[in-house]
Parts: sequence; C-alpha cells; structure tokens
Amino acid sequence: MNDDSSPAPIPPADRPQPWVQLKFFTFQPAIFPRMLGPASSGAQPGDWVTVYDKAGKVCGNGLYNPRAKIPLRVVRHGTESQGETYWEQAIRRAVALRRDLLKLDATTDAYRLINSDGDGISGLTVDRYGDTLLCEVMSLGIAHRLPGWLPLLHELAGTRHARVQVDHDLGSLEGIKPSVFNETNAAAPAKVKIREHGIRYEVDFAEGHKTGFFCDQRENRRLLSEFTADARVLDLCCYTAGFSLNAKITGQASEVTAVDLDEAAIAQAKRNANLNQARIRFVHADAFAYARQMQTNGEQFDVVVCDPPKFILTREPAGAAEGRRKYEDLNTLAISLVKLGGVFVTCSCSGLLSAEYFEQAVTKAAHRLDRRLQFFERTGPGADHPVYSNAPDQRYLKVLWARVV
Repeated sequence: MNDDSSPAPIPPADRPQPWVQLKFFTFQPAIFPRMLGPASSGAQPGDWVTVYDKAGKVCGNGLYNPRAKIPLRVVRHGTESQGETYWEQAIRRAVALRRDLLKLDATTDAYRLINSDGDGISGLTVDRYGDTLLCEVMSLGIAHRLPGWLPLLHELAGTRHARVQVDHDLGSLEGIKPSVFNETNAAAPAKVKIREHGIRYEVDFAEGHKTGFFCDQRENRRLLSEFTADARVLDLCCYTAGFSLNAKITGQASEVTAVDLDEAAIAQAKRNANLNQARIRFVHADAFAYARQMQTNGEQFDVVVCDPPKFILTREPAGAAEGRRKYEDLNTLAISLVKLGGVFVTCSCSGLLSAEYFEQAVTKAAHRLDRRLQFFERTGPGADHPVYSNAPDQRYLKVLWARVV
C-alpha cells in the first residue's frame, strides 16, 4: 500500500494530451529549455498543456511553445490539471484587485490592469488608459487567446477600445503575427487623455516609449510633491513630465527644469504642461551633458529627480558592467547638483540590477563627492504592479529617497 497521499505518477502513455514534463520541479513560472523534459507528440505551439514533474505527477498547467526562449509558461501550480476556464478566473481576479480592492478609479483612469506573471497571466500586460486598453503580448499562446478575452476585459474595466503591441524581435521568435491585430488597432484612438491625482496627461501610443506612459511611477510622482513646496526642482530624464508636473502643480515648486534627450518626449511633455497650464522649463539635452554643464556653472537645486531609461539590457558581463557604470556616473552628476540638505530621488527600472547593488551604486556616487545620503524611503511601482511570491525577480523598479548631507 502506498502511504504517500500525493497523486501517483502517470505513465506518458496514459496522460491526456497535450502535456509537457519538467526535468526538475520548480515554482518559477518561466521554464527555460534546459529545465524542460519531454512533451507529448501532439503538443503544438500555443497549446494549453498539463505539466508533469520529473516523477510523472501533475504539478500544474501552462502555455507551451517549443520555439520560444521561454518554451513553457506555467501559470498555475497544483496536483490536478485545470481546463482553460482558468483564464476567465485569472482575468476577473486581476481586474477586481485594481477596481474593487485598490479602488484606483477614485484617483486615476490610468493603471496596469494585468501584470503578466504578477497576475498569473504570463506573457501579457494590459494598461488601461481612459476608455482604451493597451495590451503588450509576449507569448504566442496569449496572442491566440487575447481576441476572445477582449470583450470580457472591456466589460470588467468599462473600456471600449484596445490596442495590441508585439515586439518585433520577440514576435518573430514566438511566431506571433502582429497583423492579426490590425483591425483591433485601427479602431482604437492614436492618442487619449487621462487623469492622475488631479493632473491631466496626453498618451500618444504611436510616439511614446513602450505603452506611452509609465503607470508604475504614479505613487512616486505624487510622493515627490510633498517635498517641493517653494523649491527649485531639476527633473533629469523627465520623459513626458510626470514628476515635473506633480512638483509644480501639486507640490507648488517655485521653479521646475525638465531635461530629456528624446525630442518626441519633450514635445509630449510640453503638451502635458499646456494641458495643465503649468509653467515648466524644458530642455532638450542629454542628461549627462546637461548635468556636467550645470556642475560647471555651479548650479544647485533644492530637489533633483533622476529617472533614466533602462541602462542594463543584458546579463552579458561587459554589457552589464557598462550599465552599472552609467548608473554610478549619472548619479554622481545628479547628486553634485543637490544643495546640502536638499532632496535626491533616484530610480532604476533595470530588472537585472538588484535593489542592493543599486543602493550601493548610488551610495558610491555620493561618497565620490564626499557627501552622505540620508535615506528616508525606498519605494517601487504602485500596487497595480503586483508580484507573485514564486516570481520575486519580477520586481524591477527601484526608487531611493534621500536627503543630501
């Protein structure tokens, strides 16, 4: 008699198809090729599959695509296989978190509605912008199913339009044909206006980076306004002026200078300032070069915000080291422009940079200048960017708040 209360192993010939097997058990949702064992002969790219552990016992379900960099995305773990009714449950749970538990509609109509692995829907992010959903698809299995999910998403979110984005290189690897979404995208607006904590923004889906607006910084933008009353503020890498507008409008800063190298971003930032009748000084320049010039000029600011784009794009040692150097160099320049006793806010959106190393890099930057940082807060993305306990590496945005002493 078998005293083990767990289900007995199921021989491959007796398993309902399609299925895949792991070489070793993990709770991680992303299963890379080296972790993947055999698959049933009928398993096709994009299939919903039952997942078996190395002993032949059911351990969950996921989406399979043997040609992808992540050939298996496990979205649920359990000792019994579940059908595709899982997806509706996961979508309803994701929307309820934002609208019912977090009650985000009270303060904004722009937020992350589905956060990929953080909502058990690996390979899909959905941002809500007013009455439009912006969907980023990273999985062939998701691409097959998304058209059928959109009516439910619109019903739950109160939206009418959807735009679907597929990264060209990733789409080629996955076998996704972006053209299947042409009709959906053609019916959606190219630009929308949104509100966030009383401030209005225009989101340009065609010209903007990624989704056109970064919802993850929402609460950090609001928090900044608590430190900018009558202050002289510098916003390095301002993008479309989210931090700048909060500093000026809500925070009542006396002067705000916003700097970005992206000409389209600066143009959008100016439109956002006009929407809110806010006077901000915009500078189209490289943040490194501008900060060096201000350093030479002896300029000092009461508050400096540094929110650069992702500097670390690869795990390859040389590339990663170069990215880390950029963080150290830019933070050194930025800290040099903060008055003693002033506030320094610095961000990293590089998922390949740990929170510990980021803080070390920022600390090293301050010590180069014979200054010290008095850290008083450490934050990340808003609550609409949740992280599952089995995928902690999905934490990417790191924000340090310090007084320069």
